[in-house]
Amino acid sequence: MSNAAGSPAASARPTFELREAHAHIFQLGRSLRMIELSGCRSGAELLDAFAQARQQNADTAPLLAQGARPESWNDPDWPSLAAFDRVTGDSPALAWCFDYHALLANSAMLALAGIDDQTPDPPGGMIQHTPHTPHTPHTPDGHLTGVVYEAAALHVWNAAPEPSKTDRPDLLAAALQALDEFAEIHDLKAQPWLGPVLNRVLPEHAPDTRVVLYPLLEDLDATLATRSAWESDNLRLGGAKVFVDGTLNSRTAWMLHPYADGRPDHPQGTPMMTPEQLEDAVRRCDAARLPLAAHAIGDGAVRAVLDAIEKVGPRTPGFRIEHAEVIDAADVSRFVELGVIASVQPCHLLTDIEALRKALPDRLERVLPLRELIDAGCVPGRTLLFGSDVPIVRADPADSILAATARRRGDMPACEAITPEQAITSNEAWAAFGVRA
Repeated sequence: MSNAAGSPAASARPTFELREAHAHIFQLGRSLRMIELSGCRSGAELLDAFAQARQQNADTAPLLAQGARPESWNDPDWPSLAAFDRVTGDSPALAWCFDYHALLANSAMLALAGIDDQTPDPPGGMIQHTPHTPHTPHTPDGHLTGVVYEAAALHVWNAAPEPSKTDRPDLLAAALQALDEFAEIHDLKAQPWLGPVLNRVLPEHAPDTRVVLYPLLEDLDATLATRSAWESDNLRLGGAKVFVDGTLNSRTAWMLHPYADGRPDHPQGTPMMTPEQLEDAVRRCDAARLPLAAHAIGDGAVRAVLDAIEKVGPRTPGFRIEHAEVIDAADVSRFVELGVIASVQPCHLLTDIEALRKALPDRLERVLPLRELIDAGCVPGRTLLFGSDVPIVRADPADSILAATARRRGDMPACEAITPEQAITSNEAWAAFGVRA
């Protein structure tokens, strides 16, 4: 991804305090020790990166990598499982797609996760197989490719050993150092143990940084049980989080209309929650006097969240939709009418351009309608927040400023911008990173 230097959006950074409104602190710390694949331009280069890492770290197992962007490769297919196995051998290995919603695992990693040719898709996940052939009659969909999506990807990831409890403070300290330009950081998938450990790490490594935690809804009770022991002026519980859909790169974001190149079995993506489950989530958070933060990338997911909030009518302020990368025109004004915060990451436009053009060629005008959101009444820094989703992409505000103002990467001509009429000014974009009272 090109940086913003020398781009049409390049401008001096403001002197006011900045907020990173969507981060994953622990995962950022882990990612700093992983193989980085964002510079790979093909599946062959991904294999080369693993071969080099295995040669340099022969005793490291499993081999973990992140940042792969198959959509940007000339051939957008992941390497075959056989090719990945040849490079990684018998040691478990996996490579995350940059959006952390799909990954490639080798046979050893799949075995560690208990996945074989006949393992069914888990709820909310997909295990990819090769097409059925007469030579594979025992499997309805052929053999494993090593690629898994959504809940299946998380299942594989969870099979890898986690860093020890004693490693957690160092990983968090490294992540906070990497985010040291931000006065405030929102963690949008906070582990139940994160508050107590940050309570010890912040005073030593980031004493002037404020951190706001949003655990998964299923972890909210466990987090509430320890809240009084770790909350402070610089560390607080902000709400709870749910996942309503997947991502555009995986074609699992929940859309109102079919993708141009969607999956036959999921032509409009993959809803992760029913309307009833969403309404229950809104009620649970409101009862705890905390707002809900809902991951909703596709316009179908965005509408479902707005519908649930409108139906339940919570009294707690601060309910927010994370990402909102595609918003139907009929739903823009509803953010203001319902008091819902749009917590978006414009920098994702820079990495998603190829996927957007393939998947939504007839809906590009609905991608990140920032101009419409502001004109409808969303206030930058208060009800329109910017972040990065680090470590999905790097936490450099200049990337989001570029995306929000130029609607393209810095090395692209103006004619390649995605819906330039949705651009906002540099001052408006920086204000969306600003901390407001």
